Amino acid sequence: MFVQPWPAGPGDKRRDHTIFYQYKADRARRTLRGIDQQITKAENADAGKTAVKRNRYVRLTGATKSVNRALEAKNRALAGIKGYITNLPNPDPQQVIGAYSRLLQVEKSFRMPKTDLAARPIYHHTRESIEAHLTIVFAALAVSRWIEHTTGWTIKRFVTTARRYRTIQIQAGDHTITAADPIPAELQAALDLIHGTH
Repeated sequence: MFVQPWPAGPGDKRRDHTIFYQYKADRARRTLRGIDQQITKAENADAGKTAVKRNRYVRLTGATKSVNRALEAKNRALAGIKGYITNLPNPDPQQVIGAYSRLLQVEKSFRMPKTDLAARPIYHHTRESIEAHLTIVFAALAVSRWIEHTTGWTIKRFVTTARRYRTIQIQAGDHTITAADPIPAELQAALDLIHGTH
């Protein structure tokens, strides 16, 4: 962990900032793999094997193409390092990094209703209908997060697995016959956790 104070200048209309730089080997591995892929594409474009597309490592000088090795070296040297900035006084690095991680979870939650919950955009014109729609979306979000926390499954996995199983009740005279597909043990274990019968 590296710490860089960033004091406000006399003309700045901001508080002092602090930047925490954190290195993670896993992040470096992913970044280096991405750099390798982009460099391969840049080298192919330089050799005329592929068309020049948007690639930060292709340097165009007039009609001349080349691979930007200086940028490659800089990005390889910085691979795995991520900066977290705050304007809190006397900040704790773990608190700042934890806040950014929670922010990512919040952003993930707001992406979830559109995809995993299959919520389509709905256009409302009155305040009551807007509030009702938001209430339903937030309730679905809360239930989804609770299911994820309780079962350890993603909501997408839970919905796609559980939706295949139905129970049908057939009324034949005075008798009710129940027909259902057998639920796999893994799904049954998740349902037991939800119902609190584990």
